[in-house]
Amino acid sequence: MANYLCGSQEAFVDKMNERAKELGMNDTTFKNCHGIDEDGHLTSAYDIALMSRELLNNHPTILNYTTIWMDTLRNGESELVNTNKLIRNYKGATGLKTGSTSVALYNLSASATRDGLSLIAVIMRAPTTKIRFAEAQKLLDYGFSNFSYKSLGNKGDVIKEANVTKGVFSKVNLVLENDVGALIKKGEDKNIEQIINLEENLTAPIEEGQKVGEVIYNLNGKEVGRSNIVSEKTIEKKTFFSIASFIYRNWFTMLRS
Repeated sequence: MANYLCGSQEAFVDKMNERAKELGMNDTTFKNCHGIDEDGHLTSAYDIALMSRELLNNHPTILNYTTIWMDTLRNGESELVNTNKLIRNYKGATGLKTGSTSVALYNLSASATRDGLSLIAVIMRAPTTKIRFAEAQKLLDYGFSNFSYKSLGNKGDVIKEANVTKGVFSKVNLVLENDVGALIKKGEDKNIEQIINLEENLTAPIEEGQKVGEVIYNLNGKEVGRSNIVSEKTIEKKTFFSIASFIYRNWFTMLRS
């Protein structure tokens, strides 16, 4: 695959290191594309978590495969069993990747989702395969017991109705551009503060989706979420032609109804 995509394994490894830096994997240096032990071929638990999050967030079809416990090939002649035993034994397990070498020992990036909260636990250099699964389970248990995902707003939620000057409409709904939520410690959701920053005066023309402000969510003084506030619809500037067009469109709509 490396030869096909980049012409050589060396060129592919360069791409791997380039992408790692883009993801913020600052403790990682790839020396080969197969993962076998080699001097200078290094990573960290944090970097593996970053890479796992990228895979889950932007390539979610991977879950179609990582959640399979057992499957067969060649009309049942060959049987495959998932090396990640958490898929079978841990509630909400979704993946993700096991690995082991004589130097790195037993490693695991474990992912799981419960009640809208998705977590990743990374275990490195465990002395046995049994220990890596047990330690990953402890980390996931801790996360699910102490934290929750709090939805702070959904895309399209109306923040307020604003006045518009010089427009064919005098008012417009201002809405959230994206879903926004945060990972918070259980019991602290009542401490979340919403701060809304909006342009004081809205003047037409305004385009649908145009940014007019932002909303920030703070927890104990620390930002935990943010979203742009945008116009729900286009507001044309009030001119003779725009008013005539507005009247014509509404008249035609009334005739059809």
